[in-house]
Amino acid sequence: MIVLGIDPGLAQTGWGVIETINQRHRLIAYGVVKTKTDRPLEKRIFAIASEIGLIATKYNIDEVSMEDIFFAKNVSSAINVAKVIGAIIQQLSTQNLEVKLFTPLQIKSSVTGYGTAEKNQVQQMVKLLLKLDDIVKPDHASDSLAAAICFATNRSFTNKVGRIL
Repeated sequence: MIVLGIDPGLAQTGWGVIETINQRHRLIAYGVVKTKTDRPLEKRIFAIASEIGLIATKYNIDEVSMEDIFFAKNVSSAINVAKVIGAIIQQLSTQNLEVKLFTPLQIKSSVTGYGTAEKNQVQQMVKLLLKLDDIVKPDHASDSLAAAICFATNRSFTNKVGRIL
């Protein structure tokens, strides 16, 4: 199973692709889609969704996992991230891909076993689970890989017990 993980953001949207076979994860690729603040909001959102669509096609994605908005101190930035999430879901829906949303707590819990783990703990577990030499940088790319691992772990559990969490 090839999983695309996404950490949505307006300035930077992290993406990571893993392959999972028998609960073993292998890194395929990762990166960040960046947008410039001097561009109109609509063009930035469109560029992000379009690029994610191209990535999904390039890597022949089977499943998509994306971090959802759970809590935001800045309401206007949360609204913009929600717009990015919606645009990505729309783009991937046109490619017959369903997007599974996970809260940060769910992702952290799935990857580290602890829902309030610190960012560096999540990064270390991503490194360990993907058998990498170094922590993935930038943070948004690492977070996207954590989202992909979360999906793969949950899918494996669902296949074993026969129900969705």
